[in-house]
Amino acid sequence: MADSRIPPLDESPLASDQLGFAQAKGQLVGLFGNNIGRSRSPFLHQREADAQGLRLVYRLYDFAALGLGESDLDRMLEAARLMGFSGLNITYPFKQAIIPLLDQLSDNAARVGAVNTVSFRDGVMVGENTDSLGFAESLRRGLAGVEFGKVVQVGAGGAGAATSQALLAAGARELVLFDIDPERAASLAASLLQGHDGRSIRVGRDVAAELKSANGLVNATPIGMAGHPGTPVPIESLHEHLWVSDIVYFPLETSLLRAARAIGCRTLDGSFMVVFQAAAAFDVFTGVTADRDRMLHSFAEFDAD
Repeated sequence: MADSRIPPLDESPLASDQLGFAQAKGQLVGLFGNNIGRSRSPFLHQREADAQGLRLVYRLYDFAALGLGESDLDRMLEAARLMGFSGLNITYPFKQAIIPLLDQLSDNAARVGAVNTVSFRDGVMVGENTDSLGFAESLRRGLAGVEFGKVVQVGAGGAGAATSQALLAAGARELVLFDIDPERAASLAASLLQGHDGRSIRVGRDVAAELKSANGLVNATPIGMAGHPGTPVPIESLHEHLWVSDIVYFPLETSLLRAARAIGCRTLDGSFMVVFQAAAAFDVFTGVTADRDRMLHSFAEFDAD
């Protein structure tokens, strides 16, 4: 018997005319996650598609709002495949849970150990991680010239797995991980060590003490976003020689970034990562290269509304 929580096709947000339109002349993509009603993804993808002369429909599937959970991922994936989706973005809390349900992983997704983008290629579901690609580009553009000798990162979940890979690729020699779940941090550290000989990658115990000798700080947790107030580290542990990056983008100026700027730190807000990961996902979905600068401008326009 069909699960009554999963909306049937004729009652789903995918109207039949849109579905036929997307299959015949355009592309259908979407986002799976919890509490995603404020996501910029539909705006960013559809605005870029319009600019490129492409037809693209982007839909949100908020599992929390639909009364769905992790156990429903496989059926929702199969429904997307059958309905002719080109791809899906995957966000919290499913970036790691979705991996066993996919047919293949890109080398990058396998290395990160998390998936935020799924493409459907001739019925085969392939997982990619554009978070790591997006954060790497964010670092190049937004923090050019900073030192990556020692970086403290708070958060070791799906997003943290992606940012840590980007940090190591950027040249971090010492990476100190913190997480509310020490075992998760230890697991990520062990995974990262396998591909990065000669680096110091470990779980920290005292974040304030580690920050004293750190070059940079990355917040890869939801702390600071709307609904999750606060800061991931004590404000008094910041110092002017530290650069600070926050992946949160709603709001753009988190309490952490505000405090860091006040003492003269170089900072990087979450807009860069969200735009560049979306651009990389757009490339995967459409086979067309997104204009990164135009998407940054689109994000700023959305934020100004």
